[in-house]
Amino acid sequence: RCWECHTPVGADGTPDRSADLQGGPVWIQPVHPMGNWSENAPKLAGLASYTDAQMEQVLEKGIGANGRAIQPPMHVYHLNQADATAIISYLRSLPSQ
Repeated sequence: RCWECHTPVGADGTPDRSADLQGGPVWIQPVHPMGNWSENAPKLAGLASYTDAQMEQVLEKGIGANGRAIQPPMHVYHLNQADATAIISYLRSLPSQ
């Protein structure tokens, strides 16, 4: 379900599937203001900005590339290493625009 936030949406609110996982503005907002709420979802296709170890930390422990907990609205995942490795392989296989 990564595409829900990591794929840009058009003016009508539908995902721009021609830009799957290319990042973009987060379309949901918290009910109450949150200081650590991320305004933009990063590009995931190709994982050009992340090492495998950094993505393993995100997917297995909820720790971002900066060494801090990932920001809302990103869910904290606790995947096992095999599942994290499979997702990383998939994301690396996608073309980066």
